Amino acid sequence: MNAETFPLRPSMPPSQRFSMRSWMRGWTDRAVSALAILATLIVITPLVAIFVYLIYKGAKSLNLAFFTHIPNPPGEPGGGMANAILGSGIVLAVSSAIGVPIGIGGGVFLAEFGRGSKLANAVRFTADVLNGVPSIVMGLAAYALVVVPQKHFSALSGGVALGIMMIPTVCRTTEEMLLMVPHAVREAALGLGVPNWRSVLSITVRTASPGIITGCMLAFARVAGETAPLLFTALGNSFWSASLNQPIEALPLQIYVFAISPYGDWHRLAWAGALVLIVLIVLAVALVRFVTSRGVLKGTS
Repeated sequence: MNAETFPLRPSMPPSQRFSMRSWMRGWTDRAVSALAILATLIVITPLVAIFVYLIYKGAKSLNLAFFTHIPNPPGEPGGGMANAILGSGIVLAVSSAIGVPIGIGGGVFLAEFGRGSKLANAVRFTADVLNGVPSIVMGLAAYALVVVPQKHFSALSGGVALGIMMIPTVCRTTEEMLLMVPHAVREAALGLGVPNWRSVLSITVRTASPGIITGCMLAFARVAGETAPLLFTALGNSFWSASLNQPIEALPLQIYVFAISPYGDWHRLAWAGALVLIVLIVLAVALVRFVTSRGVLKGTS
């Protein structure tokens, strides 16, 4: 055998090789972009489908009475969920007042003051465990800690249960956001003679505030639709109630009761309540993010 029997393949010109590589890079870029768009659509589609279905089932039951009246007696058409909307606002306000400050304080400690200590490791481990505890267990814990000593159900006990659920999410998110702040920012503040505690509160936390707010909103959205903890704490109330020391209604509780009832009119109100709950959560998160972002931008300009 010699070169004449099997002639050598002529080498590809450099311009053609460059053109081939450019074509491959372009094809790979388009393929990866298409996969990313497909993955985004797969993530968004269930949310859009749920929201559209809620609009289809619940929008026809929304009227002025839904937002101004309490539920009618079983079997009677009409009524609304005004007491449940008010109750949800009260319970979520109590839970936020408990969960947000404690969670942010814990995150600041983990990221700034207790880094590497045994106490910080214990707090971090506890927060991770609490993140995975079922909500019904949180409800039982709040029942034992608050309801039993009080000897009655109340809005306060419901807020405590939901507040405890918010703490680990806010804490771990705050820690991660603070750790992302460059060390040069801290060093610049300390170099100017600013005390460490003031540097943390005025500079580090402020720099990480958009991410911290996002964590708070995620925790808020998580607990806003919880039903199991409120069954053991707030219990529910078919009448108007704004007292922290009395049983109170909430939208998730009202939706649960109406959904398992044998009355068709209550089923329609349950769909409407679910739609209102989702819309209120979206509006609350969007409003807080909008106001906070404007404040941050003004403060940094």
